[in-house]
Amino acid sequence: MVTASVSNIHRYSFFVAMGYLTICHISRIYIFHYGILTTDFSGPLMIVTQKITTLAFQVHDGLGRRAEDLSAEQHRLAIKVKPSFLEYLSYLLNFMSVIAGPCNNFKDYVAFIEGKHIHMKLLEGAVIHKLGITLGSLLLFLTLTKTFPVTCLVDDWFVHKASFPARLCYLYVVMQASKPKYYFAWTLADAVNNAAGFGFSGVDKNGNFCWDLLSNLNIWKIETATSFKMYLENWNIQTATWLKRVCYERVPWYPTVLTFILSALWHGVYPGYYFTFLTGILVTLAAKAVRNNYRHYFLSSRALKAVYDAGTWAVTQLAVSYTVAPFVMLAVEPTISLYNCHLVNNSIFTVFDLGGSTLNEAVLNTSNGGFNVGNVHRSFKRKWLSWRRQCINSNT
Repeated sequence: MVTASVSNIHRYSFFVAMGYLTICHISRIYIFHYGILTTDFSGPLMIVTQKITTLAFQVHDGLGRRAEDLSAEQHRLAIKVKPSFLEYLSYLLNFMSVIAGPCNNFKDYVAFIEGKHIHMKLLEGAVIHKLGITLGSLLLFLTLTKTFPVTCLVDDWFVHKASFPARLCYLYVVMQASKPKYYFAWTLADAVNNAAGFGFSGVDKNGNFCWDLLSNLNIWKIETATSFKMYLENWNIQTATWLKRVCYERVPWYPTVLTFILSALWHGVYPGYYFTFLTGILVTLAAKAVRNNYRHYFLSSRALKAVYDAGTWAVTQLAVSYTVAPFVMLAVEPTISLYNCHLVNNSIFTVFDLGGSTLNEAVLNTSNGGFNVGNVHRSFKRKWLSWRRQCINSNT
């Protein structure tokens, strides 16, 4: 941060911070027991990595790029003067976010420290409401999560004996039961910052004071999401914002793929993370194609729109449950066990076939000179169906 030139400060900071974080993630597997999270130092380090890279990119935007090359948000957050050593440490290690985050912007933090951040109606609703959510999440964790542990997904009953509808319902319930610990940690971290006076974002159109500047999730929108995109936008919001600012908006090619890969690398080196985020790429692209090709057919009446919303809600929740199952199981063996059960053969392939056929329909409408990319996609789909039949036959 001190010695690097402003033209390269973001690159050096990013690779050093992410490299050190990755080394620490690897050391946890070999030094500590696999999957045991006691004495876990990676959580705070992940937050510090976000802050280091966020600050570096914002310094680069302020000192190493022309104003006309910046987006409106980049221009607003750009830093014109490098922070002092004390400001740097204060931003990275302040007591409000050093343990569980969330990541915040340097300008917002400095404004809060200097008293420019607005203090009003501190305890009238915001903190108390979030503490109530925290308490409810804790109770759910102590009951629901203990009753439906993720290990249920590799039980002999689930893999070999349960019916297809039972597998779907059980997968959904188990994944729902794994959420309260995240709701608890992120909501408590948000409440801690609010209690200190940090996190006020303004007044909405109804005159209500908004304390969501640092909010990491929107539970209502998560549980009622009707698309994979809507779900992701309201889950771990600050991390999603960090990924967008340091990767998605800046890479010249494959932004979706590279953003998912960076997210997996930031989370750690457990194989389950990579199963989840690589699957997330396919689900995101398929969901986008389905929405673009079919949604407009359901907008002619409220009844059809309600049917569409109900169907997409169910598909979204099940798709998310399937996608994130490896994330919470961590290891390869239980993940492969889940993939090999009939749940995959009967439903997941069907979903991807639907997405594939929709993508095929979209691609057939596009041609580039004499080269019809639809022919390429049809060839790919024939290979995909052939591979699917081989998998089904081998499992049978």
